[in-house]
Amino acid sequence: MKRGPAAAKINLALVVGPRRADGRHELVTVYQRVALCDRLAIQRAPEIRVEGFDGDTLVRRALEAVADGSGFHAEITKRVPVAAGLGGGSSDAATALRLANELRAEPLPDAELHAAARELGADVPYFLVDGPQLGSGDGTELAPLDLPQDYWVVLVLPSGAAKSSTGDVFAAFDARAGEAGYDQRRAMLLGALDGVRRPRDLASLPSNDLVSSPLTAELVELGAFRADVSGAGPTVYGLFLHEQRARAAQQRMSPKGRTWLTTPAWYR
Repeated sequence: MKRGPAAAKINLALVVGPRRADGRHELVTVYQRVALCDRLAIQRAPEIRVEGFDGDTLVRRALEAVADGSGFHAEITKRVPVAAGLGGGSSDAATALRLANELRAEPLPDAELHAAARELGADVPYFLVDGPQLGSGDGTELAPLDLPQDYWVVLVLPSGAAKSSTGDVFAAFDARAGEAGYDQRRAMLLGALDGVRRPRDLASLPSNDLVSSPLTAELVELGAFRADVSGAGPTVYGLFLHEQRARAAQQRMSPKGRTWLTTPAWYR
């Protein structure tokens, strides 16, 4: 049996451009893993079976992608909220790919594993690598980033907030011609990244192109040096220099919805 964490992520920036020929969008994003995580246990089995999360489709597809004549049994312990912009499903799928591949008599090479991850979803390849990454293209083209990791993260999933699908969020972006000025915003993000040395420098990154939330202003008022929506939302994050202030902010935000206090995480 193989066991491992499936960490959530936040997007420290997300700049979105026009729709591509493959139906996905051109974008550039900064992926940062956080310590909030699901846990997976994978073992050999006569057939593919997934337990612990009734809504799963990605882990099953991941196991099918690495099956080599027999199946796998996966057990998921969920802690990352579903459809929240934190990449929980993508992380579960990447972890399932990696752990199941380690159980094969002849593990697939990294290139094949990453190709399988790209087929599963744009965020999935990120969870096969370590450290913060710059995602470009459709998000699957990755380059490592040297970013500060010494800060605290408050996550807020607003009560009653839900998106019908990530596709709907992108459709709304297209409907308002959100891609206009993409090249300039992309250049702004890359230029800001060049100047990041300390945690506070992350405040210079542009805000999320897809969605916004009034909770970001509240987190800044409570001491966050940066606050934004993660991915397609609806989860909002605030970055804090000091644990005590982050804990106080989490307590103040708790009437707004579910909250977590976490930290950046480097490894898979």
